[in-house]
This record gives sequence, structure tokens and C-alpha cells, in this order.
Amino acid sequence: MTKPEFISADVGARVTAHALHVGDSINTKGFEGEALSAVPLAIKVGKTGIAVLFRYGVAVLIGLSSEDETAFLARLTPRIGGKLARFEEETALVARGNEADDQVQAGGPIQLRDMSPERLLVIADVLAKSVVLANDEREVAKVFEIIEPFAKELADHGQTRRDRKGVLKLIGNALLVQQRVSGRVAIGEKPDALWERPDLERLYARLEDEYELKERVDTLNRKLAVVAETANTLADIIDTRRSLRLELIVVVLIAFEIVVTFYQIYAARGH
Repeated sequence: MTKPEFISADVGARVTAHALHVGDSINTKGFEGEALSAVPLAIKVGKTGIAVLFRYGVAVLIGLSSEDETAFLARLTPRIGGKLARFEEETALVARGNEADDQVQAGGPIQLRDMSPERLLVIADVLAKSVVLANDEREVAKVFEIIEPFAKELADHGQTRRDRKGVLKLIGNALLVQQRVSGRVAIGEKPDALWERPDLERLYARLEDEYELKERVDTLNRKLAVVAETANTLADIIDTRRSLRLELIVVVLIAFEIVVTFYQIYAARGH
């Protein structure tokens, strides 16, 4: 892997890493450009930047001007599957430090001992996972906003006034978010760059802790479990309503048959 020309070796040199969750997927096959990495695909952009593309729908742009970012995203658009109406974004400042070890300071720039592509790929991986988590957290929050009034209605009245169609919509929203979020990105998996550079494990661990990836995944999984339980509860309510209707129909039919039988007996006696 060759070192990009724009990366300065001088202490204090800085670049901006801008992560954007642009869609459900990005088709990286045959993307033109000087490749710095195959998985994820990292290519040089102009003389001053790197673009790291993740197939699960995230682009991390490092060292690009706003004009270059706009031009690159326009070039990327035809390859985006399920383009999002609103991009989730996250920005990090990456600096060439003067320490013998990489430093990740809370709220401050990420200080690297050198600006090697491998280190930038580790940063890109963490930022990509963070923006996907942010998008998923927002989607789950939307479902909770829909579910909450329904749960309050059940708690207050012991039943819901929603019709079958309304309940099915709630189930659909819950299952759709669960399907989108569950297993889309293996947050727990380490970036491929660590296979060749195990010495970067500490940098990844520090970034993972700074962006609270594990904690956010655990919280998201707990919320998804609640969504799944809610969907099951809604399905049970529909089944119960259907059973009650069937039982009522059976009772009405039996009553009708009894009435008809009595009428026939009465008619026979009249003759």
C-alpha cells in the first residue's frame, strides 16, 4: 500500500475525516481511481484526499475540500442503493502528533504518530460504524414514538381503539426497522486493516471506546428486543380479536339454528 502524497509527515499536520451514511448500500465494483485498499475500497481523490467506501452505505472522505466532496458525491450517487433522504454525518479532526503512541482525546483531535493509510482506514472504519449506529438509533426512536401512544392506551383502558389496519401498520413499522437494523453492519467485527497491522489494535480500541460503539450496540439491541416483543403483542391482539369474532359468529349461528328449529316444531304442531 503506497503512502498518499498529500499526507504530510510534519508534526501538527491536520486533515478532516467526514463520514456520510448515504444509503442502504454502495456498489464499489469497478469504481475508477487509484486504489489504496480493496476492502474497504479506498481510493485517492485528486491530489489532496482519500475516499473510503463501505458497501453497507457509508463514504468516509478524508482531506477533501467541500467542493471536492460535492463533486465526489455526485459521482458516487448512481452507485448508491436505497439512497437516504437525509444523510447521517460525523466529522473528526485527525492530526499528526509528536507522541510515540497514538492518542485519542475526548472531544479533541485524533493524534496519530504517523498519517499512514492503515491508520486512516482504522479511523474510517470507526466513523462509518458510528454514523450507521446514529441512523439506526434515530429509526428505532421513530418506532418508539409510534408505539408509546399505543402502549399508553392499553395501560389506561386495557384495550385499543385502533382497527385491524392500524395495528397491522404498527407491526409493519416495527418489523421494518428491526429488519433494517439487525445484522446490517457487524459492529463487533474489527477492520480488515488490523489483520496486516495488529500493532494498530490499541488505536482501534481507543477509538471504539471514544465513540462508545459497544455500549450503543447493546442499547440498540435492547430496544430492538422491545420492538420485537411489541410486534408479537400486537399480533396476539389481532389473533384475540379474530378469535372473539369467530366465537361470536359461531354463537349467532347456533342461536339462529335453535330459532329455526323451534319455528319448525311450532309450525309442525300448528298443522
